[in-house]
Amino acid sequence: MMTNETHRATIIYTEVERSIDFYNQMQKIATHHELTITHEVVKTARAEFTLHQVMDVSYKPFSSAAGILYLHTNQGVFPFNIHSNPQNFIDTFRSLK
Repeated sequence: MMTNETHRATIIYTEVERSIDFYNQMQKIATHHELTITHEVVKTARAEFTLHQVMDVSYKPFSSAAGILYLHTNQGVFPFNIHSNPQNFIDTFRSLK
């Protein structure tokens, strides 16, 4: 996580894409992306939400420091698989709201 004037808080999340290859074998491809919150927006790899569109951020931990960060928006709830403590990200969001 980092904080500076441009990006108030950033956390890395993982997306797993599953596909079937030519030999009917399932392939899992994991990619890592940044979830960033600034004074005005929350940015993901696929979407951008203004702070007015985001109602809350919550976290469900699992074993070994992994968990799911939920972004509650007026367009639905978006889950993000994370592997680090999201408390700084959540605190930053709540301080901006």
